[in-house]
Amino acid sequence: MPERVTFTADGVTLAGNLTAAGSSNPAVVLTGPFTGVKEQVVAVYAERLAARGITTLAFDHRGFGESGGRRAHEDSQGKLSDLRSAVGLLAQHTDRIGVVGVCLGGGYALKAAATDPRLRAVVGIAGAYNSPVRFSAGNPAGYRQAITSFIDRYDEELPAVAPNGGEAAMGGDEPYAYYGTNRGTAANWENRVTYGSLHSLMTLDALGAAPVLGDTPLLIVHGRTDDYCAPELAQAAHDQASGPKELLWLDAGQHIDLYDAEPYVTQAADAAARFLHQHL
Repeated sequence: MPERVTFTADGVTLAGNLTAAGSSNPAVVLTGPFTGVKEQVVAVYAERLAARGITTLAFDHRGFGESGGRRAHEDSQGKLSDLRSAVGLLAQHTDRIGVVGVCLGGGYALKAAATDPRLRAVVGIAGAYNSPVRFSAGNPAGYRQAITSFIDRYDEELPAVAPNGGEAAMGGDEPYAYYGTNRGTAANWENRVTYGSLHSLMTLDALGAAPVLGDTPLLIVHGRTDDYCAPELAQAAHDQASGPKELLWLDAGQHIDLYDAEPYVTQAADAAARFLHQHL
């Protein structure tokens, strides 16, 4: 069973679940989807990786779940600081540490490993390898207008998901099918987020971290069809990484299939465990 742990980053108290697989085993910190909490997607992968002999730490980033910090606000630099502190906690168990990121966490995993050499392997699953350069390509004025609008309403909130095409940070039926139903139920998840969070998303350069991973091994697992985290950005992240790397395409029909649906979760967990044991 996971052990509840707390640790701090920049004076903010963070809450997590640590499952120790043994002192001789490698360890990973997990980081998950936008607005997600530790009882949702990262819990699915933490359980499977722990069963495959890997110590896991799933935690709530600042502002979400049971952790402290400004509520419902995506803080890009803060999240990277959270991950550095999480690595420090795992370092008490082993120096064989990796990072596994799912959805938006895939981008943060990439950035974390690029700036923290203690992370010795990276796995991105259905990852969001955001790139302002690519987001703005073809319509620079539209991109600038969008981020200006998010600044203008920075402290206001909107729903994270909404039914029937309603306004939401994660628009459309697919995010609602996970977060808005029993499928993604978690006591500490809140259906709200700041407009400033959207500014953080649109200006986060995760893809740019790939070329500076050095010789850190990278595994990318991605669905061939994904309307929310572009497969072409997953391909670009793989291509731009300079160290040992692998890219596994799964025949998933939706982005959220890699959150909790079989056989995709088991396929992703098997690939991640093999890769992590190989490189850690």
